[in-house]
Amino acid sequence: MELELRHLKIIRAIADAGSLTRAATALGLAQSALSGQLKRIERSLGGPLFDRDRGGARPTPLGELVLDRARVLLPAIHELQDDAVRFANAWEGIPRFRLGGTHGPLLGGLVDRIAAVHPSAPLSTYTAWSVAEISDLVTEGRLDYALVGCCGDSPPPATERLTWRTVGRDPVFVMLPEGHRLAGERELSLRELGGESWACVPGDGCFGDCFSAACARAGFTPQTVYETDTASLVHLVEVGRAIGLCRATFAPAPGIVTVPLRGTPLRWRHLLGWHPGSPAAGTAPAVLLHARQAHDEAAHRNPRYAEWLAREAQPGRAEAHG
Repeated sequence: MELELRHLKIIRAIADAGSLTRAATALGLAQSALSGQLKRIERSLGGPLFDRDRGGARPTPLGELVLDRARVLLPAIHELQDDAVRFANAWEGIPRFRLGGTHGPLLGGLVDRIAAVHPSAPLSTYTAWSVAEISDLVTEGRLDYALVGCCGDSPPPATERLTWRTVGRDPVFVMLPEGHRLAGERELSLRELGGESWACVPGDGCFGDCFSAACARAGFTPQTVYETDTASLVHLVEVGRAIGLCRATFAPAPGIVTVPLRGTPLRWRHLLGWHPGSPAAGTAPAVLLHARQAHDEAAHRNPRYAEWLAREAQPGRAEAHG
């Protein structure tokens, strides 16, 4: 019998689990079937790979040798598969732009700018709530760029595989219906909103935890939080059922105003990511420039944000935009 990759995966699974019973469960095999496969592998390699007793399974010196090689070979094969997928999905000779993004105002602006400059280039988009999902698609070569966001200074996913650059940094504003008693305020503290119901969109970053921590510092715990899509969030705010949080680049819908939070307790960082070994890396500087221009345009479409930026630019006040 010739040794195959699946045999190395079995050996590693047994070593990681510490017993054949747990390894069989992890691999979805019957223990008897796994035991039979292990015996055939051991015959092929010339000796026992594990000492087995009631306490579990521990690698023999021969088993340690095989495991050392397996721990090098298996990640290398996985990397080869990723590289092959990226190569197969690479464009040939002409620019192509496959953009992935979380829901927000910048993706449309980036599409518009790229389409204007490259009218004949294939251009497609993919959106998801999950930053990790979009990052994985870029890593696999199924998307060229990720336009996502992170809370504050928290790191984006896959930093060891993808190159990330900051597009812009925004304060987080609160969304209120026009008839709300506080809608005309220049800025609000979170403490003033302690009795409100809230609406938010889902995500897999730390924003929810950061929001809860900011509320705790303000002396309250949000009693009602509706997790919903962007359109439903806007509707809940418009009819006065809840208030919401938004990036300052959000252009308010009719019937809604956005108000800065005093002290800027929450911030949002827009990021563009790509794989450094993909063809997308060659056009990344231009795409990054387009994304930053789209961010600037979005920032000035919200009059409240434009006013906030003007105040922050005054001497003695730190500027958060950029």
